[in-house]
Order: sequence, then C-alpha cells, then structure tokens
Amino acid sequence: MAIAKLHVKKGDTVLVLSGKDKGKQGKVLQALPKKNKVVVEGMNKVKRHTRPNQNVPQGGIITKEAPFFASKVMLVCPACGKATRTGKKEVNGKQVRACKKCGEVIDQTK
Repeated sequence: MAIAKLHVKKGDTVLVLSGKDKGKQGKVLQALPKKNKVVVEGMNKVKRHTRPNQNVPQGGIITKEAPFFASKVMLVCPACGKATRTGKKEVNGKQVRACKKCGEVIDQTK
C-alpha cells in the first residue's frame, strides 16, 4: 500500500470540515501519512484510562487528542485567513505550496 502525501503539515492551522468539532480551527500537532490521519490541537478529545507509570504516577483518566482523517480538515491560509485548497508553485527551484484563493506561498522558504 502506498503512503498518501498529506495536504497539511505539522504546525499548519486547519479548519475542521465535519464531525463534532465542525467549523473550529486548530493547529496540527502531528501528521500521520501512513494512516492518512492528523492530530489537531484541542479537537477530537478522547478519555483514556491509564495505569500508573513513570509518566503518570497516579494513573487515572486522562483526556487527549485522537487522530482523525486528513480529508476532514482544510488548510487555513496564513496570508488571507481563509480555508483554501493548495496548489504548487516553484520558488528558487523548489516546489512549494501556494494558496488557491490569494496565490500567496504557504511554505516558508529557508
């Protein structure tokens, strides 16, 4: 099975398109291309019962973000602030992501 290339990266701001968090914006904490999923800050919270260990010495119920499918999120352009699809542009010989609405480059070139 081929690994899908995600349209979002860690650190991007995204808009949730469906589910209980529909319409909310958040930052991508983790991108999981092998599973075609993303973890978004403050979205899709689940409760996990954990045993005591070194990280959580008292154990108990912890709340954390769970991954959901990348197709349920849309990238928010940092320049125009709107949810948008991405296109490709060539800048200094490199392919970078660009906003389809305003044409601004999304990836920061270093």
